[in-house]
Amino acid sequence: MSISLLPGEHLEPLSPSVEMIVSPRHRFTTDTLLLMWFSAPKHKDVCCDFGTGCGTIPLLWEERFRPRHIFGIELQEDAVSMARRSVEHNGLADQITILHRDIRTLAEETAPPFCEGLDLIACNPPYKPAGTGLVNPDGQKAIARHETECTLPEILKSAARSLKYGGRFCLCLRPERLSETLCVMSGSGLEPKRLLMVQQRPGSAPNLFLAEGKKGGRVGLTVGPTLCIEDESGDFSPAMQKIYGTYKYKD
Repeated sequence: MSISLLPGEHLEPLSPSVEMIVSPRHRFTTDTLLLMWFSAPKHKDVCCDFGTGCGTIPLLWEERFRPRHIFGIELQEDAVSMARRSVEHNGLADQITILHRDIRTLAEETAPPFCEGLDLIACNPPYKPAGTGLVNPDGQKAIARHETECTLPEILKSAARSLKYGGRFCLCLRPERLSETLCVMSGSGLEPKRLLMVQQRPGSAPNLFLAEGKKGGRVGLTVGPTLCIEDESGDFSPAMQKIYGTYKYKD
């Protein structure tokens, strides 16, 4: 299907059969693909990507896992446009719905799918809390990196509202926020059930974690083996090659 590209945009292949629109402001990274893989929807799932950006996770969920339906929620209008055009370009409008919404408003929903209607939610939230570090002068990049528009407790409140009982919430964040994240997840009714630490290469300290919480889940956390992104030679590790599949993109 033909596609209209705006200045600065170009098509990036996700696989031999899927390509998406990216720009210098809205693109995907290794973190995005790790979260897509870690969350792994089931075929019956109705799932949602909070803060979907240009739509990478919904597109890859559909290609690799074929869940029942996928929603992507995004606040930034230009990213919404990119994601919607990518969905149309790949002929997936029946499987993926991109919504221009503020995640915080989902906590007030009274009907499915955003009131106890979702089986799975993934979120790659801003890594930095509000008031910490240097804020990017580019407002759109600031939203992606700092909690200027939506805090972690607000994200989890909306996720808890949107998920069915037994539904899963998955996110990725930096290790310095691990304790905070697990506490807020548990306090929101999303009991932490699975944790995976990620390190750049063997011998380095973890620089990312992936966590899964279950709505109404019992106490009990499983910690998986640490995932290395690179091997000792600097190439992708065998685990990362499997996650990336046929796509060879590297940050």
